[in-house]
Amino acid sequence: MDNQPARRITRADVARVAGTSVAVVSYVINKGPRPVAEATRLRVLAAIEQTGYRPNDIARALASGSTQTYGLVVPDISNPFFAMLARALQREAFSHARVLLLGDAGDDRQREYELINHLLNRQVDGLLYTSVDRHPWFELIRSSRTPCVMIDTIDSQAGICAIRVDERDAARQATRHLLQHGYLEIGIFVGPLTMLNAQDRLNGWRDALREAGITPREEWIFEAPYTRQGGFQATQKMVQGPRPRAIFTSNEQQALGCLSALAEHRLHVPDDLAIICFNGTQQSEFSVPPLSAVEQPIDAMARQAIAMLAAGAAQPELHEFAFQLHIRRSCGC
Repeated sequence: MDNQPARRITRADVARVAGTSVAVVSYVINKGPRPVAEATRLRVLAAIEQTGYRPNDIARALASGSTQTYGLVVPDISNPFFAMLARALQREAFSHARVLLLGDAGDDRQREYELINHLLNRQVDGLLYTSVDRHPWFELIRSSRTPCVMIDTIDSQAGICAIRVDERDAARQATRHLLQHGYLEIGIFVGPLTMLNAQDRLNGWRDALREAGITPREEWIFEAPYTRQGGFQATQKMVQGPRPRAIFTSNEQQALGCLSALAEHRLHVPDDLAIICFNGTQQSEFSVPPLSAVEQPIDAMARQAIAMLAAGAAQPELHEFAFQLHIRRSCGC
């Protein structure tokens, strides 16, 4: 049996079938630079269809200096927030005639490095990036001179383009909402403290309590992964001792895990424990009960990020977006 791969159809094959030169085939494919008679153009198009020829986009990219692609690296695509973000970015990239290449770091810093390196080696026209932890691979990206936009809370000294919401203030406002219900004993499920956004959300929780004259209780700070399992396990730990009256979870997945664990213990939301979460998606609206949540304007952020890449992202700039607090039954409203 012949296992040799099929020979790639070339422009020379098209030219032979069409009875033209290779140069004429190129003029038809590239719509120039020289005009081609209509009858000849139709003959070339018919030959392309007959032979199954497909242009070599890699060669075309090398010639033009553009691969017509953007790269996106996220910590965990199984997180619905990042899935929604990726979808919005893909839609915007497509509107700019770019294909979006997705890299899922799986919450692994070394894998994140390898993905970024791989995308840079593919000469993507720009990179969109949310870091696994508080040590993004800035030097690697800068050395490639590839335009980059961070979608994250980053060090103000980083000197790189970024878009974000003020996550510290968002956490503060979410916690204040619980306080306005009269809940004085409020805990937090915080993400991995190696991440800047986890620190921002923790500090926002502290800010709100201190503004209300309440000393944050360290035993009610439960560090957990940004996953349902993380929220489930944090809840199991929380119910072992004196528990708070309300909880701010640092993302939606933790909140969903919390709901599951509370149901196992026959505890009701919000009667026994009120909940509000960060980074709500459509899942928050359809949980039982529906979750009150801080939501980011994903579509607007995607438009801005792609626009910055399309403009070259040459000068460091930060675009900050307003968040929204969507209030539902889980907090007692």
